[in-house]
Amino acid sequence: MDIYLQGLTMGLAYVAPIGLQNLFVINTALTQKRRRVYLTALIVIFFDITLGLACFLGVGALMEALPWLQKVILAIGSLIVIWIGIGLLRDKATMDESTNVSLPIWKVITTACVVTWFNPQAIIDGTMMLGAFRASLPVGTDLFFIGGFASASALWFLGISTIISLFSARFTDQILTIINRVCGAVIIFYGAKLLWSFIRLMGWL
Repeated sequence: MDIYLQGLTMGLAYVAPIGLQNLFVINTALTQKRRRVYLTALIVIFFDITLGLACFLGVGALMEALPWLQKVILAIGSLIVIWIGIGLLRDKATMDESTNVSLPIWKVITTACVVTWFNPQAIIDGTMMLGAFRASLPVGTDLFFIGGFASASALWFLGISTIISLFSARFTDQILTIINRVCGAVIIFYGAKLLWSFIRLMGWL
């Protein structure tokens, strides 16, 4: 259960910061009917989970073939995670209402794919964060962690779609900034935890 909760909280901290995916879902929730809002959220969830699995399993396979890579991923990954968290604490999110969300369904699918799979920063961050976490997980707990991560994606995108649809008039830049800062603090905590795992793995303490 602890591993599942780690995956859940890490997944929420990873997916919640306002980026391309979130802006697309937010703008849809602000301008479209609820049926289209939820359909868009489900499509984004699919691409988000598949990207997470690719990042998690791809790096994991490399670490099994190259044991020294585990130490490298933990060291670099922990520092990058902390840096991402610091960036979120300093960043001020803004609503981008210029995005066109009145799209036919095939364009919704392709747009969701592009903002997820063709976002280099998302791929880099996901690889380093999820790969680093796989390096620190006990043997046989991968499925629990991924289950938590997938649950976080579904909870976040469906939740934010519902909240914004109901309270769109009250959703402001300040709320987005608060979300980013909370997530930044959580990510820094996990980055420090990964760095501690690296220090122990090296036998320095």
